[in-house]
Amino acid sequence: MEHQLISAIESALGWTGAEKIGQSFVRGSMDNPALVSRIMTPNRLLDIAMRRSLNRPQFRCFQKGEEVHPAIYYTDSVSPRGQSISMVNMRSLGRLLGEGATVIMDQANVFDPTMEVACRALQWWSRERVQVNAYLTTNDASGFPLHWDDHDVIIVQLAGEKEWEVRETSRAVPMYRDADANSTPSDEIIWSGVMRTGDVMHIPRGHWHQATRTDSGSGKSLHVTFGITKRTGASYLAWLADWCREHEIFRHDLDRWHGSGHDGLMEAAAQLVGERSPADYLAAYEQATTLPRHVPFLDILGSLDAVVCTTRFRPRIEENGETVDVVASGKKLTLTAKALPALSLLLSGQPVELDQAVAVVGAEITEVAEILVKEELCAMLTPELSSGYTGLVTNAGF
Repeated sequence: MEHQLISAIESALGWTGAEKIGQSFVRGSMDNPALVSRIMTPNRLLDIAMRRSLNRPQFRCFQKGEEVHPAIYYTDSVSPRGQSISMVNMRSLGRLLGEGATVIMDQANVFDPTMEVACRALQWWSRERVQVNAYLTTNDASGFPLHWDDHDVIIVQLAGEKEWEVRETSRAVPMYRDADANSTPSDEIIWSGVMRTGDVMHIPRGHWHQATRTDSGSGKSLHVTFGITKRTGASYLAWLADWCREHEIFRHDLDRWHGSGHDGLMEAAAQLVGERSPADYLAAYEQATTLPRHVPFLDILGSLDAVVCTTRFRPRIEENGETVDVVASGKKLTLTAKALPALSLLLSGQPVELDQAVAVVGAEITEVAEILVKEELCAMLTPELSSGYTGLVTNAGF
């Protein structure tokens, strides 16, 4: 899947792929001014908040360094039948933003198709989990104090300006669950300055940072933070722990009184490590992830005219002579080799208009598309989902 945002990020950071994620701090600027407004605007973020029932921590507001109580900007919308739904009171939220505040939408990819597609493209690119949070700050609102994240982040400034400070780590590659609280910030400042519209920044896991508009006067800032959670050695050992249950020796109680059998247990553990490598774990992780949400296809509601692959990671296509296997999201589908051209197109990550594809790869593409949609590896391309690709990911070429 070729996504314009990924191309712009690579160009801005001087990257040629995802290999440098987590290695070092780097920043740059995108050379496509129109792209930032296509990704998200302040008004579109507020429109999302207005039309959905969002609660803490999905949607939060901060003012003067403190979280604003939801009761101040949430209202229960009561239907004629007395059903109550919590909704953002846009008038109250507007007053807070006018005074100067920060609103945060966690996992914006769950609510907005453009953010959903961008995260999926970044996941195919990085082969790691990705989610995106959006931050809108107005006037002189302060930001969060110095903190570090337990994952790598790519920050894209989409509107306005915000002042940042990035510091070195005080503990190498700290984790959410760790042996050290890592609560003392480093004194070594790597970079401080202003992020402006179109700027991009990569902050590796554990680097202390803060952002603010304090003393910036009237204005705004909108940035999105793509959180990229990479696998670690601890993740690998946790995976091995699941596999160990296949062997009887690991299911026995530990003898705390005599220590009998502990030598055999250590030997079995070493053998398990030898049998299943970190590379095996990474491959299994990509293929075993859960299926994403999407609109189900029901022929009673209309025909299947266009589809797109929506797996969290790129499916693996394996040719086996007269058959071809598709491995993705914990599933393995086997089709005849004749289906290979259709599979290559349908699993490309690009939207596919079936009536156009038939003329190129044959009528069987419709049947293959129906199978992939039924197995939830592809989704029906609804107008809403299609909007997430428009102008950012080209349709499959014919």
